[in-house]
Amino acid sequence: MNDWLVPYLAFNGNCEEAVKFYQKVLGGESQIMHFGDAPPNPAYPVPENVKNLVMHAELRKNGHVIRFSDTFPNSPYNVGDNISFSLEFDTKDETKATFEALSEGGKIEMELQETFFSPLFSKFVDKFGVIWMVSCKAK
Repeated sequence: MNDWLVPYLAFNGNCEEAVKFYQKVLGGESQIMHFGDAPPNPAYPVPENVKNLVMHAELRKNGHVIRFSDTFPNSPYNVGDNISFSLEFDTKDETKATFEALSEGGKIEMELQETFFSPLFSKFVDKFGVIWMVSCKAK
């Protein structure tokens, strides 16, 4: 399966409803992870009203994937600006090189760093206004 470039759709609190709708219409298998499912991080505690929101979801069918999430409350959300592209790489070197090249002249929302779900992850807007997420596949 080639999921190197993946569309990523953001929602404003109704992501789970959207994933279920798209799965009903398009078929496939879905997986949903809520903010409350993530390992606790004392530096960034998850408020009770956020725990049931979708942190990450996927819909997969015939080798294709679409990813989804809810925006964190009070984060900017504009219909039409709620799509980004996710790039996944096999190595940290590929991930870092792509991050450095694509983010040049852009605005970094989350610095390239290790997370509980990826050895390296970043989110940024490139100099053309396109929203990107780059990550290294977890081993």
